[in-house]
Amino acid sequence: MDIFVDKISEFISQTINLDKNEVSKLIEVPPESKFGDYSFPCFTLSSKLKKNPLDISQEIKNKINPILFEKIDLKGPYVNFFLDKDFVAKTVINKGKTIVVDMSSPNIAKPFGIGHLRSTIIGNSLRHCFTSQGYKVIRINHLGDWGTQFGKLIIAFKKWGNTNALKKDPIKYMYKLYIKYHQYAEKHTEIDSEARLWFKKLEDGDKQAISIWKNFKELSLNDFQKIYDLLGVEFESYSGEAFYNNKMGIIIKGLKVKNLLIKSEGATIVDLSNFNLPPALIQKSDEATLYITRDLAAAIYRYDKYKFDKMIYEVGAEQKLHFQQLFKVLELMGCQWFKDCFHIYHGLYLDQDKKKLATRKGKTIFMEDILEESINKAKKIINKKNPNLKNKDLVAKDIGVGAIIFGDLSNDRTNDIILNINKFLSFDGETGPYIQYTHARACSILRKYKSNFDFNIKTSLLKEDLEKSLLLLISKYSQVIEKTINSFKPNILARYLLDLSQLFNEYYHKFKIIQDDKELEKSRIAIVYSIIIVLSDGLSLLGINSPKEM
Repeated sequence: MDIFVDKISEFISQTINLDKNEVSKLIEVPPESKFGDYSFPCFTLSSKLKKNPLDISQEIKNKINPILFEKIDLKGPYVNFFLDKDFVAKTVINKGKTIVVDMSSPNIAKPFGIGHLRSTIIGNSLRHCFTSQGYKVIRINHLGDWGTQFGKLIIAFKKWGNTNALKKDPIKYMYKLYIKYHQYAEKHTEIDSEARLWFKKLEDGDKQAISIWKNFKELSLNDFQKIYDLLGVEFESYSGEAFYNNKMGIIIKGLKVKNLLIKSEGATIVDLSNFNLPPALIQKSDEATLYITRDLAAAIYRYDKYKFDKMIYEVGAEQKLHFQQLFKVLELMGCQWFKDCFHIYHGLYLDQDKKKLATRKGKTIFMEDILEESINKAKKIINKKNPNLKNKDLVAKDIGVGAIIFGDLSNDRTNDIILNINKFLSFDGETGPYIQYTHARACSILRKYKSNFDFNIKTSLLKEDLEKSLLLLISKYSQVIEKTINSFKPNILARYLLDLSQLFNEYYHKFKIIQDDKELEKSRIAIVYSIIIVLSDGLSLLGINSPKEM
């Protein structure tokens, strides 16, 4: 969709309470520029809204946020929008630039653990921020669907597996097999050689190995999709490691042509000692490939396909060395675009003892359980605070999921985090529900405002220091998004939304907004409306919904 149409549709849909997609289909480009850049006909909505089309057009002009427009004119039942030149310039300059975001990337045949949450929601938030500035963003879920671990799982399934148990609860059953394998391997180390052999069979296309592997992958993706649906995350590509299995030969050939490969203890490596890095292991002694081999193939394939301006790997901090090696090998191969590749790392989720959550010994937290617990606790809070609230289940989902997302994104991504659902769900702390509640409160004020309003207000009436502070903070929103993008850190936006919410709540408690002085009331309502727009938009860039009632 045209990004300008998208923005105008969003504003109109919020103003007249219509579906955004329905609105976008009605937006037109006027035959002459003197009538505006875009036009919205209101007569088609007359019967649906049971209003005169002229009244609808006036309502849109009065209520719509003018932040992106030089002016908004009415021509009969048409609302004509004249876009702000600065907004157009920034959008067009960025439009057409492509950013690839490698994010989430869980391992198949294992539950979606909380360890992959950070990559998923940080990557998703960055995608929203970049898209809001006119970039084209390709989200890639580089699934961990290849490697020696699948040799281990195949062995485990052949040795202890039960088909009926697998069908009954596939992911948790596969996970139990994975744990059992490692417990067994601690006393029977010879099983690791057998697992490596089965992975080699998988690489060579052995029918039995492929059949088991495909079943594991299909079951895993079905499970992951439930999580992504809850988080509101989508992907343009699910090409994982296996996709590059037949593309590594050309990579190894290219490394040979550049005289970069040497033998070391039977394995094939790229020596990186001149760059103070350990060697990059390209092939094992049995010629099985490794993670970096597939990542080289993936990087080159993505550049050839997308011609990206930036490629962002949102992957944990423990992979720093891997990406240093990857980018250096790309440079040595002559891929000048290596400088446009960035490892945007994040810290770990820790348990209450501040220890890493490890999958191998069964010490993990399942993402599905975390989200379900958060949603259920949010529902209990709603039942206590507002038992008559409509759509309680939907609001509980927005609050519960939003609490987890904000609880993560409000931290600097480079820091480790201790999971604390009760803290994340607080309506009083520096949390997602606090901002959502502030947004809902502002919407409530707007509902109490009985008159039509516009932004032709008497600014001289807004003379309180808090009003000035609020307006200045609102004006910094675009700068905050820019800082978030430049640093790849959504916590900058999260902090801004908290500061704005706190300042607005202070203002709300100190000054009366709905009052007898109608000119002052209209001026303060304009501030309220601006708060709603910024909080709603800012939360959406974090991947969080904004309920109008809570």
